[in-house]
Amino acid sequence: MATPDDPSTDPLPPAAGDQRPPRPPGKRGGDAPRRKKEAPATGQSTGKATGKADKILRVEQRTTTVAGEGEMVMLPSLAAPAWELVHPRCARRRREDIGEVEAMIEAGETEIAREELVWLLSECPDFLEAHLQLGLLALEEDDPKLARGHFGRAVELGFRALETAGNPRPLPYSLPGNRPFFESAKGLVHALLESGRKGMALDTAKKVAALDPVDPLGLLRLAAADGGGKHG
Repeated sequence: MATPDDPSTDPLPPAAGDQRPPRPPGKRGGDAPRRKKEAPATGQSTGKATGKADKILRVEQRTTTVAGEGEMVMLPSLAAPAWELVHPRCARRRREDIGEVEAMIEAGETEIAREELVWLLSECPDFLEAHLQLGLLALEEDDPKLARGHFGRAVELGFRALETAGNPRPLPYSLPGNRPFFESAKGLVHALLESGRKGMALDTAKKVAALDPVDPLGLLRLAAADGGGKHG
């Protein structure tokens, strides 16, 4: 049950994915053709039986080795399986769009990047990386309230997926699927500190750090520090 200090219950700006805008013009263009649907590989589900699972974030257990984004990750022990967030199919198919967004931001085209991210969320509301990028943009523009909305939504989605699976743990940051969740949590702690909500920042840090006691992003140390600061 949510508590009064739970950031997910605090009034937040409307999520960008709820705006349902048309595809933005820009590098990709509003008239850019949609990608063709790929034929399922042999033995692969067509998605009709698992349509809902393809649209929402979920978690799966890992035991020894998992294939990440071009890497193999070894888990410490068979006796201690871990869990990884599995991003919806719509997010996995649009991973290259995040690369394009990052290039736009590097080139200073932040408005085009923002429009692209909003469009991505309109098509895939559980796209954690899109929420993460929008939150980072808001922090860079000194808008911690908006940043809190995007980071908070990503963290909320992660905890919702864990709750649906029975709150399993650990959820190590070392697994590629978990990184957008933890990075969003770090952004949320930053945004809460910059909003003067140190208590909520510390509560959030404790809740997230419990999923990976190593706390590789230093959330507890960040939340315990005096004052806020720019996200770096």
